[in-house]
Amino acid sequence: MKSIAFVITTPPNSNLTATAINMVTTALTMKMNVVGVFFYQDGVLNGSQHLALPNDEYQAHQQWQQLYHKYNLPLHLCATAAEKRGLSDDINDKHATNVHQAFTLSGLGELVELNVKADRLIQL
Repeated sequence: MKSIAFVITTPPNSNLTATAINMVTTALTMKMNVVGVFFYQDGVLNGSQHLALPNDEYQAHQQWQQLYHKYNLPLHLCATAAEKRGLSDDINDKHATNVHQAFTLSGLGELVELNVKADRLIQL
C-alpha cells in the first residue's frame, strides 16, 4: 500500500490550506496510508487553540481537528516555527497552552521520520 506524508506551510485562511485538507481527506477516504501531516512556517497557525476566523470563512483549523478525531491522523507542528508565532504547549502550566490538543509540537526530526515512512511527500 502506498503511503503519503504531507507538509503544510500555509496559514488557515489560505486557499491552499483548503486544497491540502481536500487532498488529505481524499487520500484517507480512499484508504491510503497517510502517515502524518507536518505543519511548518505559517502552517503552524492551523494548530492554534484560540484561532477565531469569521463564521462565513472556511474553518480550516476545525477541519484538521475533525480529521484527527475521525482518522487518528498524526498532526505535528514544527516547535520552532510555532514558538516564533506565539504558540506554546507549556506542560508546566496548562493555562498557558494555546496549541489545540489534536496537534503535537515536534522537531524537524519528525519531518524526517514522516519522509522515511512515506512513499510520497506532498508539500502545500
